[in-house]
Amino acid sequence: MPEAPAWKFRKIIKPLFDLQKENILFKCRVIETKSLKVIENGFVEIDNGKIIKAGSQSDLDSSANSKKILELKDHTILPGLMNSHAHLAWDGTHDLAQQSLDDPSEISAYKSCANMLKSLRAGVTLVRDLGMNKSNIFAKQAIEQGIYPGPRLKICGEAIVQTAGHTYWCCREASGADEMRRAVREQVGSGADLIKIMACHDTLEFTDEELEAVIDETHRNGLYITAHATFDAAINRVTDFGIDCIEHGGPMTDATIEKVAKKNIPICTTFSPVVMQSKEEIAREYNIPEWKIKERQKIVKDKSRFDSLVKARKAGIDIIFGTDAGSPVVPHDAIVPEMKFMIDLGVVKNNLDAIQSATYRAAKVNKIEDKLGSIEIGKDADLIIVEGNPDKNIDDLSNVKQVYIHGSRLI
Repeated sequence: MPEAPAWKFRKIIKPLFDLQKENILFKCRVIETKSLKVIENGFVEIDNGKIIKAGSQSDLDSSANSKKILELKDHTILPGLMNSHAHLAWDGTHDLAQQSLDDPSEISAYKSCANMLKSLRAGVTLVRDLGMNKSNIFAKQAIEQGIYPGPRLKICGEAIVQTAGHTYWCCREASGADEMRRAVREQVGSGADLIKIMACHDTLEFTDEELEAVIDETHRNGLYITAHATFDAAINRVTDFGIDCIEHGGPMTDATIEKVAKKNIPICTTFSPVVMQSKEEIAREYNIPEWKIKERQKIVKDKSRFDSLVKARKAGIDIIFGTDAGSPVVPHDAIVPEMKFMIDLGVVKNNLDAIQSATYRAAKVNKIEDKLGSIEIGKDADLIIVEGNPDKNIDDLSNVKQVYIHGSRLI
């Protein structure tokens, strides 16, 4: 493993927020997202930050002696949701380049805090932040050092792009193989959990030598690497070079789908920018031009643009939940619109499969399925309680009533 970032060596006498780990027995419906089982009369008990018991109430020991018992009729408990593609320092309202170039670092910090709070209120207990300058590095430090009570963060540091490449104005620009390796090492030294590259825009980006170097250096440092790749040639190319995850995805040939499936590379699909910008009343509030609203509505209605992603799911490729939160008209608490579109499109089979894409499968992508993503004894108690039955009505996922991270209630 790489050396820890410098901020992890700073002595913290006491966190600013002292979050107590609770001992609670929840009695309600339970969604177990690894097995996709629903227990109508279920229970989950947590203590010292862990799940210590779970199952059917009929199996519950009558001598159970929890400090607190919560009987929650018409409520469902499930693992906390993970948004695997978000940008905490973007607000979803203003122009992305303008924010990236003009926002002082202090404003980026305030936006990150506000969006972490929005995420928590929406039941998101882990955010994978895929870059906006260096803001996510400081957000992660604030969470881990107890400066701010927010969701868990998995960060890429600065996304890496070729000089003057796609969204260069919020990324770490680099040219040449050696500079690619330096860029990776900088992110590792800052505490990145993964590396992100911008592999294309309208054309392919990076030379072969650069692409080989950035992927190899990431793996040498024990991290995984994900790529912004939105059309067949880009997806095919990064797959050949050994990428670990694909962001957005797009049109693919059957040969590319077969290759991605064979290498077991997941795709984080991010439909929300198109979906949210197609909603007239909402889009106009954000000053989206009429031509773009009509273009988005056509895409949402036709859906043929996404045929390859449906084929990818049928080929066994894992589809992972991510909203591209912070992009225009995509606030960080907009969770259900993405899931509804995933279900309607067919990249997930049903409500439970959509929920799994934001829990257990997301945990596997983030290499933490041994700790999070399902309700199993011994795992960390990152849990949410919603009113209703989201396995039957996905809109009920908007009714988040309680949020726990490592056994501490945050909402």
